[in-house]
Amino acid sequence: MPADVRVWAEGELGSPVVEAHDQVGGMSPGCATRLVGADGQCAFVKAVGLELNPMTPLLFRREVVALDLVGRHELWAGKLSSYDDGDWVAVMLEDVEGEHPNLDDDATMSLLLRETERLGQVLTERVPDPPAPDPDNGGLGDLRRQFHSWADAVGRARDIPPELLPEWVRLDAATWEPLVRELADHEVRLVNFDIRSDNLLERPTGELVFLDWGGTSLGPRWVDPLLARLERVEDPWFDASLSSSPALVAAGDVAVDAWLVGFATMLAWRAHTAVDVNLPTLMDFRIAMSRRMLAGAARRLDI
Repeated sequence: MPADVRVWAEGELGSPVVEAHDQVGGMSPGCATRLVGADGQCAFVKAVGLELNPMTPLLFRREVVALDLVGRHELWAGKLSSYDDGDWVAVMLEDVEGEHPNLDDDATMSLLLRETERLGQVLTERVPDPPAPDPDNGGLGDLRRQFHSWADAVGRARDIPPELLPEWVRLDAATWEPLVRELADHEVRLVNFDIRSDNLLERPTGELVFLDWGGTSLGPRWVDPLLARLERVEDPWFDASLSSSPALVAAGDVAVDAWLVGFATMLAWRAHTAVDVNLPTLMDFRIAMSRRMLAGAARRLDI
């Protein structure tokens, strides 16, 4: 990190940094470090500059906007401070002791589903009237706009190489494109839109903590419950689990299938066209997630 960011971090921590433990994982470039001050105070800091990736600072700004909106709560790591000089953006968060949860464990997965429902309730109570999205300037994301871009990708399905997109999607793109576009008609509220195992911590006492708010957007209330289930999208468990979320039941199977096909096709399109800067793990993630979601969709559609 630049000297100015280091000075800011030490000043916000309140005492000289005596330990810095880099955290490995995720996809964003830059600093991700647990700090310990001379007085024993701890915090987690992440920081990125434009030279590392031109888009990631916008996601960090979005996280600051989101955490300022929602305030502090036991369900997530609260914001302690932030830094933004127009180039480098940094966020200092509460340090959470814990490890990424094992979502292969049925009890842990059940807990995640319950806590995701609770998260949705808290976000709606805390931010009943969220501000307008402004994704191009570091404001909240807009899933309605994203759904239209997913539909555009479906419309270009025949241009995506067959090794990235199965033939059943390519042949039936005209059916799926309007169904994906209709997702933008669903009522929206504040959603996290980045629930994955590597964005969760399980405290030693068993509670789950939601991390990473750079995806926070206006979107349908069923989006976060659906994301929480994606770890098992290839398994029939996924289908049975939908009934435990009132929002997913209300959305219906057609919306779930369109979401899987639309998101997966967009990821396949990006795998075909994107040029990533300092994001070495992102391409493999796109391809793997696209294939998993399409495998789940094919099972649900009996293809």
